[in-house]
Amino acid sequence: MELEIYQIDAFTSEVFRGNPACVIPLNKWLDDKLLIKIARENNVSETAFFVKNKDGFHIRWFTPDIEMDLCGHATLASAYCLKQHLNYPGDEILFNSKSGTIKSKFVKDKIELKLPLREPKKVEIPHNLSNAINYKPLEVLKARDFILVFDNQLKIENIKIKRSEFDKINIDPGGVVFTSQGNNCDFVSRFFTPQSSIFEDPVTGSSHCSLVPYWSRKLNKKKLKSIQLSDRTGILECEAHRNYVSVSGNAMIYLKGKIFI
Repeated sequence: MELEIYQIDAFTSEVFRGNPACVIPLNKWLDDKLLIKIARENNVSETAFFVKNKDGFHIRWFTPDIEMDLCGHATLASAYCLKQHLNYPGDEILFNSKSGTIKSKFVKDKIELKLPLREPKKVEIPHNLSNAINYKPLEVLKARDFILVFDNQLKIENIKIKRSEFDKINIDPGGVVFTSQGNNCDFVSRFFTPQSSIFEDPVTGSSHCSLVPYWSRKLNKKKLKSIQLSDRTGILECEAHRNYVSVSGNAMIYLKGKIFI
């Protein structure tokens, strides 16, 4: 069996930046055990697989460890792949997923995704999480992910994590977001996942399902610019809506080829 594979850097306009996603179009679904083996072999934060259906495409996302409920950057990469490399004719693509229907739209040079709203609620910080980090947050919230809010960008840049404590946190399939207001944008963030092969996710579209409503209220703005401060860095243009959030960004192809199984 041969499968086409594309590796695309998402939320960036240059290669080696943003978040790399592998995109694999399928004619029909393969066995889940094979999908996770492929994702593990690819060894990027997410591999997206999709199959055409009557409404658009059924999409699924796999890390090297588990299947995810939602992945923004690999969806953006899939839309880019369909448009730029698979001759998709329209400017809107519907992706059906575990998290409902995600609409992608090509707007000038960017791809806009409509993602589900995940309103974060205030919670107490788990003991292991508190012991794992070197700064005390101003606020702790949770939707799918824990969101730790700090008072300045420098703390986000210099966060230190004791992995032996951090890996005791049970957030399946979520992670921990560290965020603050930004020096050159509205807000910044970093994203880490306990017990994962890829510890820091370079750019996390799904975390913005909660970050956007939080910062929209805090800053009294509907449209926001976000920068994720990983080594690779990613830029997201965001907008808060009543029932969803939109995130927009660029993408760049890095690799295309074939998988032989």
